[in-house]
Amino acid sequence: MKSNPVSKSETMEILAKASKDWGFDIPRIKNLMVYEIDSESYVMAGENTKMIRTEGAYLPFLSDTDTLEKFPSITVDMGAVKFVCKGADVMRPGITGHTEFRKDEIVCIIEESQKKFLAVGRALVDSSEIDGMQRGQIIRNIHYISDKFWEAVKSV
Repeated sequence: MKSNPVSKSETMEILAKASKDWGFDIPRIKNLMVYEIDSESYVMAGENTKMIRTEGAYLPFLSDTDTLEKFPSITVDMGAVKFVCKGADVMRPGITGHTEFRKDEIVCIIEESQKKFLAVGRALVDSSEIDGMQRGQIIRNIHYISDKFWEAVKSV
């Protein structure tokens, strides 16, 4: 895995883009390190912040709970946990609760008993549509526990 330090100006640019995508300010970071996972995916880490760049978007890293708590979330039942942790998209039958979000927003997936973050994904529908649905995909799972990003950060 390649790693490169990022200049201060590039760091500011990355943080500005991520802040715009996320809808809130990210604390300033002096130096950011970029770890290349594959040709289109990167993990960026600096001071107390980690994020992922994949599919043209910045996502919060699952271990960064302070940042994850600022995002909309969806709660899944225990039956959905093992599937979400293997990369499955979140389907309507497994959802027990949710906050408000719009289609294409970044959404965190939480398990209901321990309230732990399991995954980060992108909403496929508005939250207002969920209660009227019986089935179907709700969240496209992008980053989950034990995925390539999670495993790569263990070696850093």
